[in-house]
Amino acid sequence: MRHLNSGRKLNRSSAHRKALLKNLVLSLIRHERIHTTDAKAKELRRYADRIVTLGKQGDLAARRMVFSLIESRDAVKKLFDVIAPRFKDRAGGYTRVVKFNVRRGDAAAVSIVEFTGSPESAKTKKPRKKTTAKKEKDSPLQERRAGA
Repeated sequence: MRHLNSGRKLNRSSAHRKALLKNLVLSLIRHERIHTTDAKAKELRRYADRIVTLGKQGDLAARRMVFSLIESRDAVKKLFDVIAPRFKDRAGGYTRVVKFNVRRGDAAAVSIVEFTGSPESAKTKKPRKKTTAKKEKDSPLQERRAGA
C-alpha cells in the first residue's frame, strides 16, 4: 500500500524523475506554455505552483531556493521579475492544464500546461459577434412551402 506516498512515479527512477520535473519547470518558465503528457502535466503543476509561490516572496532566500531547484540564472530572473508579479493578488492555482489531443505515435494523451495569467491566453479570446435573428419568411425553406 502507498500510505502517505504522494506523487506519480512516471515509470522512472527517482533521479530521472527529479531531472525530468526540473527540466519541465524550466521549460514552462522559459516558454510559459508547453505540451506534455497528462500524467507529467499533473505532476508538473505541483512543482510549478510551489516555485511561483517562492517567486512571490521575492527575498534572497527564496531566490536561492529556486536557483537550487532549476539551476538557471535567466529562468530565476524571469520568474522573479516577470512571472511572479503577475500573481501578486492570487492565492494559488498559477498553472492551467488543458487536455489537448492524442499523440500520433503512441496514442498518449497530451495536455497543454500554461500560466493562468499569461498575456498570450488573454490575446486569444475574441469578443463574440452578435447574431441577428432571421425572420422566418426570409428563409428559403419558408418560401418553398408558401409557393407549394
